[in-house]
Amino acid sequence: MPLPAITRHSTMGEVLEAYPSAQRALFQRYHVGGCNSCGYQPGDKLEEVARGHNILDVDEVIAFLEHADQIDRRAQVSPGEVAAALGSDDPPRLLDVRTPTEWRLARIEGATLMTEAVAEVVMRWPQDTPIVFYCHLGQRSLDAASYFAGHGFTEARSMTGGIDAWSLEVDPSVIRYELAPDLLGGAAIRPLRSAVSETEVCQSSDGAR
Repeated sequence: MPLPAITRHSTMGEVLEAYPSAQRALFQRYHVGGCNSCGYQPGDKLEEVARGHNILDVDEVIAFLEHADQIDRRAQVSPGEVAAALGSDDPPRLLDVRTPTEWRLARIEGATLMTEAVAEVVMRWPQDTPIVFYCHLGQRSLDAASYFAGHGFTEARSMTGGIDAWSLEVDPSVIRYELAPDLLGGAAIRPLRSAVSETEVCQSSDGAR
């Protein structure tokens, strides 16, 4: 039997590296990491964090994180698989869980921007409806897929890598962008320059010297 990826002596940084879903899973199950009072540092040992939250069975925590990671992996689908499914006779519903600003900058044809009103409608769909959520890089959409799966939607999936991966692997006409911190503590959205434009800038700079 293979050794577990993490042990009670693993740091939280190692836990999150082994199981990217651990941050959400720990908060949902144990209310660990949701605020300053229940947070942790990357160097903290899993055993210490559990003890600080009066969790006595660390082995149960590890087993739960492994199970949550398996669920997350099953919930993910690649951009290529999504493209193929959208061209099939029974295409999935494509739901965009990004912000309206991101939606205006770049989107996937046929997608619907998720709003509170749309979410209420989705909750009334048959629970075996094929749904693919996507965001910028794949984390927010995984949260959304997990949420709807928790409400009984058996075919809720998250597109791995988000719209950024879609642009790289499926449709390069979709603008790539990055989220950069702004002066107000939010995130500014700016398009990424293409490799060609980056090269042209470098060449122009070199020529100007």
